[in-house]
Amino acid sequence: MYNILIGGAAGQGIDTTVSILEKLLKHSGYYIYTTRDFMSRVRGGHNFSLLRFGTEVITSHSYRLDGIIALDEETIDLHKHELKEEGFILCDSSFDYPDTDLRVMKLPMNKIAKELGNGKASASVAVGAVLKLFGEPFTYVEEIMADVMKKEILEVNLNAAKAGYSAVEAKFNHLEGGFKDYMLISGSEALGLGAVAGGLKFYSAYPMSPSTAVLEYLASVGHKAGIVVEQAEDEIAAVNMALGASFAGARAMTGTSGGGFCLKVEALGFSGIAEIPLVAVDVQRPGPATGLPTRTEQSDLKFVISASQGEFPRLVIALRSQEDAFYQTFRALNLAEKYQIPVILLSDQYLGDSTACVKPFDISGLKQVSYAKEAEGEYLRYRITEDGISPRLIPGLTDHIVAADSDEHDERGWITESAEVRIQMVDKRMRKLKGLIEELSEPEFMGEENCETLLLGWGSAYGPIKEAVSLLNKDGKGSYGALVFGDIYPLPQERLKFYAEGRTLINVEQNATGQLASLIREQTGIQCHKSILKYDGRQISGEEITKKVLEGGSR
Repeated sequence: MYNILIGGAAGQGIDTTVSILEKLLKHSGYYIYTTRDFMSRVRGGHNFSLLRFGTEVITSHSYRLDGIIALDEETIDLHKHELKEEGFILCDSSFDYPDTDLRVMKLPMNKIAKELGNGKASASVAVGAVLKLFGEPFTYVEEIMADVMKKEILEVNLNAAKAGYSAVEAKFNHLEGGFKDYMLISGSEALGLGAVAGGLKFYSAYPMSPSTAVLEYLASVGHKAGIVVEQAEDEIAAVNMALGASFAGARAMTGTSGGGFCLKVEALGFSGIAEIPLVAVDVQRPGPATGLPTRTEQSDLKFVISASQGEFPRLVIALRSQEDAFYQTFRALNLAEKYQIPVILLSDQYLGDSTACVKPFDISGLKQVSYAKEAEGEYLRYRITEDGISPRLIPGLTDHIVAADSDEHDERGWITESAEVRIQMVDKRMRKLKGLIEELSEPEFMGEENCETLLLGWGSAYGPIKEAVSLLNKDGKGSYGALVFGDIYPLPQERLKFYAEGRTLINVEQNATGQLASLIREQTGIQCHKSILKYDGRQISGEEITKKVLEGGSR
């Protein structure tokens, strides 16, 4: 397994460079896992990506580097301590970095690019050099560059890559991997693709990092997929547009990040009381307020569980991986329609912007289910039923009058202030939870079945926890397992209660207060003994979790 860092300032083409490299390496059969760390600015600052690749499935990033591709000198200063002894630093000949460090490889990247007529092509020199260093062929460079770059700059960049390829010798062995036919996809793209498979017909959002990637992806495929994608004037408009589309019979979704979700909460309550299906995506970033716009965190869990005033059923699903994002988004659209409730999908910057190899999605068993049926006899939109789910017709497709109301109402949808009817309606809506709980997916267990220590996590902590459990069990100092929640509210409890008995429990979360541990204690009485919490805006890695577990965590 190899791990390289590509770093520089915003505007130096880091993302394009990484995109080309990861596609070329996957073409050679490697499993790819790429994470992105960037500042909230258009130019300047320090940005970098970690590209980890190998012949086995990779679930977490790592800071133990085999190579650094430095497009500016700051990258070397900030990351040289993470480089292995046998690693390399690839940089421009002009950099004022001591030649006494035998790991440094200076190439005239800027000079080559200028001589070719495009100073920005220096990053392509690095692409060619990296391929050669890892013993990879040059065969598919032109094909993949053509997919990423504009036609007018393709030739210059291709020649720059050739120059870089010729300038170095192979340093690492080519490894044979079996992942050439896998998909390479980001978490936000997988979410969007799951929505397409789930029959999404309307998506509305206001751009907000890091959720914008979902909007961009759906806009790019919307015409082919038959989806209306609307960039609204603000988050309030976006959620209300989605509710209007859903009321009119279209499967609808809205997306944002934490600050935008704050603006959507009144409409979320409207979805709850009017029983209009809605899928709402929150791609989390550190808050409160503007916080760190391009960083990652898991601090919105308690917020979305209780968002909007009053009480009504909802489902909260934390997406755990690129694969999970696809299947859970498909499922969310079905469940929102079946139970006529809001379903909230929690992603975050780490998962949303990271790319990984995924086995092609199997859609053979996926079925879009429509629950709107013609009424028999008198149509009562909010008919009191045993399971809490009332008949729902689509306006324009029936002779019945179809109404929705944000005030409390009776079975017909007429406004009421009757105390008796109020109790009946609240009870009817909350009865949906019984059926919903039966459909919950239990958290995934990994590790030693008879473990002494059990890690608890949710959402995007899945990959790092999975790697940590593997590393801990290889270490031989105890036995370890983990439960990582996807469905998180209502909280699935069966597997948790089974595995928690008699074990040391450590919650691993990207927040300051241990929100999952708090929810578990509230719902079950089970208390975590220790916590591993990280909330600096950077994702915890499997290696970090391993180190903190062995150090004892915090109480």
